[in-house]
Amino acid sequence: MKPSRRQFIIYSSASLAGLGLSAQAQAQAMLGEAEPAAAGLGYKADAAAVDKTKFPKYAAGQVCTNCQLYVAKSADAGTCAIFPGKLVAGPGWCNAWVKKA
Repeated sequence: MKPSRRQFIIYSSASLAGLGLSAQAQAQAMLGEAEPAAAGLGYKADAAAVDKTKFPKYAAGQVCTNCQLYVAKSADAGTCAIFPGKLVAGPGWCNAWVKKA
């Protein structure tokens, strides 16, 4: 049986939507501390590991989850306006930290 035009459009749309979802999943990889943008801002996935002599702005209790630039995606990670297309660790920190209003 030959597929109808309607079936073709439905299947094509579903396939394209699937491709978009897989591209989005790939774009949401975790940010690595060694990546140039992360290293330049002193990003650490665990705020306790921040070099306080190199980043004197850091204060205990400052973590990504209480930063204005952070949007939670899960219990442990979220997105950050500073690092588009990457996930950052909720208990992380970088020098761009801004207190959530």
